[in-house]
Amino acid sequence: MADIRLIKKYANRRLYDAAASRHVTLDDLRKLIAGGEKVKVVDEKTGDDLTRSVLLQIIAEQEQFGTPVLSTDVLEAVIRFYGNPVQGLFTRYLEQSLGGLMQQQKLMQAEMAKALHSPMAPLAEMSRQNMELWTQMQSSMLASFDPTARRKPEPKPSQKDTKSTHKRRR
Repeated sequence: MADIRLIKKYANRRLYDAAASRHVTLDDLRKLIAGGEKVKVVDEKTGDDLTRSVLLQIIAEQEQFGTPVLSTDVLEAVIRFYGNPVQGLFTRYLEQSLGGLMQQQKLMQAEMAKALHSPMAPLAEMSRQNMELWTQMQSSMLASFDPTARRKPEPKPSQKDTKSTHKRRR
C-alpha cells in the first residue's frame, strides 16, 4: 500500500487531491478508501487534520442515500457508548472486530480470485480424488473375488496344540 494520500480541504468546502492534482468529491474519496487507500484530509489554511470529520461525512451520506450498514439500533448503541466508562474498550473491540472481518474478506477474495483464475482446478482436484477412491474401491472389490488375494494364511498348529488335540481324540 502506498503512503497516506493528502487531501486538502479549502474554505469553499472543495477537496483537492494533491497526488492526482485535481479536485475530488466525497464519493471519489469513498472509492479511494474502498480501494484500500489511506487518506489524510487537512484544512488548507490552518493545516488542521479534518480526516475524521470528512470520513464521518462519507458515512453519513452512505447511510442516508446509499445502502445503510448501520441499523438504527446500532447507531443508538454507539451513541450510548460516548462518555461511558467502557468507551475505550468499545473502540478497541470495534477496531479488532473490523480488522478481523477485513482479513477474512481478503482471504475470501483471494480464494475467489484463485477459483476464477483457474476455474477448472477445483474440478480437476475433485476428479483426481474420485479416481483415487474408484481405484481403491475396484481393487478391494476384485480382491474379494480372488481367494488367494489378501487372505492371511491359516496359522499352523503348534506342537503344543497338536498334542492337546491328540489327547482329546483318544
